[in-house]
Amino acid sequence: MSKDKLLVKIPAEIILNKIIEIRDKKVMVDSDLAELYGVTTKRLNEQVKRNIKRFPVDFMFQVTKEEKEDLILQFEHLNKLKFSSALPYAFTEHGAVMLASVLNSEKAIEVNIQIVRVFTEIRELLSSNLNLRLEVEKIKKKVDNQDKNIEVIFRYFDELLEQKAQPRKEIGYKISKEK
Repeated sequence: MSKDKLLVKIPAEIILNKIIEIRDKKVMVDSDLAELYGVTTKRLNEQVKRNIKRFPVDFMFQVTKEEKEDLILQFEHLNKLKFSSALPYAFTEHGAVMLASVLNSEKAIEVNIQIVRVFTEIRELLSSNLNLRLEVEKIKKKVDNQDKNIEVIFRYFDELLEQKAQPRKEIGYKISKEK
């Protein structure tokens, strides 16, 4: 088979819908990754436990009971977690990449490439969103400064108008009208 052809093509939307945010990190839950990789969650977690040194806390962490309950309430596709007493593992982008190496199958590699591409797209979108937000902040600062300058100008106009309203002393020579 040609290296350019994908063994498995999963739509980006499906992967994107499985990326969630826990503890301010974009992660995927073990059961979702197992489904994408075509293995059982049990097998995936067994491989992780056999290779636990490859999964530091910034690659993978176990969800708390409260977080699990929140996930079930927030994400419909995670309703299956209701029926399990086990607390799921959450994998960051790096953890998902590491999973492909411990699962070591062609499908895992292909799916992993797609997952990494989706995470990269998310990062690029967030980066461009941040740049846009910074530009808006610059514009807001300029507008605020302009507002202040316009206020100063109007204050000067008001002072000038007040000065004009006051009677002024006549200046110059006084010529008597008697002659």
